[in-house]
Amino acid sequence: MTERRAGMAAGRDGTTGTDAGAVPPARAQLRALARCQRLSLYSFAVSAVGALVVGALTLLPIGAGRPLLPGAAGALRRLSDRYRSWTELWTGTRISPPEPLPAAGPRSRRAVGILGDHGFWRDLRWSWLEPWTGGMLVAVPLALVAYGLLGAVVQPFVWPWLGPDNWYAFVLVDSTASMLAAAVLGLLFTGAGLRLAPAALELHARWSLRALAAPYTTELERRIEHLTDTRAEVLDARADELRRIERDLHDGAQARLVAVGMALDEATRMLDTDPGGARELLREVRAGSARALQDLRDLVHGIHPPILTDRGLGDAVRSLALDSFLDVHVTAELPGRLPAPVETAAYFAVAELLANAAKHSGGREVTVRLAHADGRLRVVVADDGHGGARPDRGTGLRGVVRRLSTVDGTLALDSPPGGPTTVTLEIPCELPCEIPCASSSPKTSSSSGTA
Repeated sequence: MTERRAGMAAGRDGTTGTDAGAVPPARAQLRALARCQRLSLYSFAVSAVGALVVGALTLLPIGAGRPLLPGAAGALRRLSDRYRSWTELWTGTRISPPEPLPAAGPRSRRAVGILGDHGFWRDLRWSWLEPWTGGMLVAVPLALVAYGLLGAVVQPFVWPWLGPDNWYAFVLVDSTASMLAAAVLGLLFTGAGLRLAPAALELHARWSLRALAAPYTTELERRIEHLTDTRAEVLDARADELRRIERDLHDGAQARLVAVGMALDEATRMLDTDPGGARELLREVRAGSARALQDLRDLVHGIHPPILTDRGLGDAVRSLALDSFLDVHVTAELPGRLPAPVETAAYFAVAELLANAAKHSGGREVTVRLAHADGRLRVVVADDGHGGARPDRGTGLRGVVRRLSTVDGTLALDSPPGGPTTVTLEIPCELPCEIPCASSSPKTSSSSGTA
């Protein structure tokens, strides 16, 4: 289970994960170009740190490399972690990190542990290949823009002094007309470089994923650990749920039914001696049985709401919106019914988030957006409250994280002080089944009473 900043993988349009749909194309291309420039400059640092690590490895036979290797390997790991972070922030591609380097004990022992670490050797291989592979990828749009600006900005002013052999690409610049042709060609080169910058970032992300991702065995071990943890959490949650059901039955419906039975016995004894009192008791029995039935309905609703089974996630969330005293707007873009475990996890997660917003946010409006794309259900819950929400301040968000972990879901929280608060839930799931959603209304509001 991971918690990430909201919006990190908000969308992918070939520019960045955070900028998709929010930044004009020209600005996004300029930003992508600036990031290419940053990567090209950092490639020199990667090469230098890689050379430092190789130097420490070379000195190991004479003993001088042991005190140097932990520091050099740590610097290399910090650089590779920065690349992993940039890749996820800019393109939405998450690169799983390797296991941490040995950090305890004497330097000589740490050096031995580093030599046996697969992630260290993977980082070292990346440090030697990144300047040539990744650096060359991001250098293409930079070179096109630089060469384009040379033709569009520099050539018009200096071409008379460059002599008769002044070529710009395939244009011999020896007259005003050829200078204008070179300027137009330079603009084309510049535009091509800007257009290629987002694609270069995407290709660099793919290269980084291949070069920096943890080995398959490490991923498999983590997956096993995750499944073990989530299985234990599911069993604990199931046990807690059974205890809650037993407690609610004992304290609610069972107690009322016992009272109903006792009242019926009393009414039976009073039929011959006090018919009026018996009728009064029977009225109480009727009211008690109605309350017991309502308790049972509430209990069943807490286990699995019937509307979720009958009409799907969209309408079930709309019913939550109508029950909230906040002004809740729901937009559901679900092409069909999702798998039942996914719908259940998403429903109760949204219910908890709406309850948190009502109790703690201090806001008046909440928007809930549900969509399915790229094999994932994405739910965004945003309120206009005062913000400052943190998972470690209460059990609500931790409960949502635990519930989502059982279906490999993730929670991303963005709640700066002063608000607003945005919670993004993502659950991997197969394409919806062919059952159409029961309701076609794209939006509902608890205040308007529409569904």
